[in-house]
Amino acid sequence: MAGVRAGASAPDSGADESRVLAAGEVSTGGVSTGEPGTGRPGTGGLNRDRDTAGRARNARPRDALGRPLARQADGPPPAPDEAALPPAQALARSQRLLDAGQPFQAHEVLEAAWKAAPAPERDLWQGLAQLAVGLTHARRGNARGAAALLRRGAKRLAGYPSVGPHSVDIAGLVARTEELAARIERSGLDGLGPSDLRLQLVPSDPAR
Repeated sequence: MAGVRAGASAPDSGADESRVLAAGEVSTGGVSTGEPGTGRPGTGGLNRDRDTAGRARNARPRDALGRPLARQADGPPPAPDEAALPPAQALARSQRLLDAGQPFQAHEVLEAAWKAAPAPERDLWQGLAQLAVGLTHARRGNARGAAALLRRGAKRLAGYPSVGPHSVDIAGLVARTEELAARIERSGLDGLGPSDLRLQLVPSDPAR
């Protein structure tokens, strides 16, 4: 499959939550790591990595697709939660990341916008984040997770007008991602190149 990494040894879960990219993984960092032998009851004496609020966080460095590496491996540490950007900036930054083949990082930007969005826009931002997760699964080599998240994201977006809030191209995104999901379900990830795994969030000419 040109331009797409082959399947990982442990397939991703394809879970509905856009934050969850594989079983036991969450997308954000900011962790404090406990020492063996001091864990909570029922953990076998091992502490899970946790942030300052006590939430589970994986402290290992990650590769470009967000997968945890060995603790001793070279790689950037997991980033803290993204600060929510204004909608236009969030879309522009996400588009740059998608164009650069970094859907995992785009998902983090969109997830932050989802958390901060007013109620009428929450499905919009969650749907966009799920599309980015679907592209991440595809680049990781997980066809099943990719198709599932692309379809879930498209379903969330489908409730908006064809041109959604902030000029998001709802009609184009839904059609494109449903087509991509169907192709993956039919033929797997073989033959998909980088250009097949990019999405245009807002039309180049929003006034079209």
